[in-house]
Amino acid sequence: SGTTTRRFVGHTKDVLSVAFSSDNRQIVSGSRDKTIKLWNTLGVCKYTVQDESHSEWVSCVRFSPNSSNPIIVSCGWDKLVKVWNLANCKLKTNHIGHTGYLNTVTVSPDGSLCASGGKVRPGGVGGAPRGSQYVPVHPSAPPRAPSLSPPNRYWLCAATGPSIKIW
Repeated sequence: SGTTTRRFVGHTKDVLSVAFSSDNRQIVSGSRDKTIKLWNTLGVCKYTVQDESHSEWVSCVRFSPNSSNPIIVSCGWDKLVKVWNLANCKLKTNHIGHTGYLNTVTVSPDGSLCASGGKVRPGGVGGAPRGSQYVPVHPSAPPRAPSLSPPNRYWLCAATGPSIKIW
């Protein structure tokens, strides 16, 4: 009907990203206020990630689609990809290596990898749950919309140029 059914109020600055969990029971949001919030679908904030959070804007947040690997992955303007334990919202690992701000991150269907992209190259693919080595890839333009194929054979991204590339 086009009518708002819920408002999620709690961030103090613009919200840059939201995502549903695979079971559609939780929502995660990231904001220019440098926080990540975990919500129920009624609009109640259940947890605000502040300890070890991003030092700059949180530009993208995603749940792992694999319910047996309950994590949240975030990225931001501090050049970091962070992996969070969904059970306690504590930091599991940082992926370091980007040289510019990040605006997008995605998690593979099995939850074992994450891919990110942002302002400058390289993009990267890394082990989401345990923080295994983060492997840079070098598209000709900054990657904007990463996607990981099942079963993690390919990394697909759209860049700012007129092409889509697969690694």
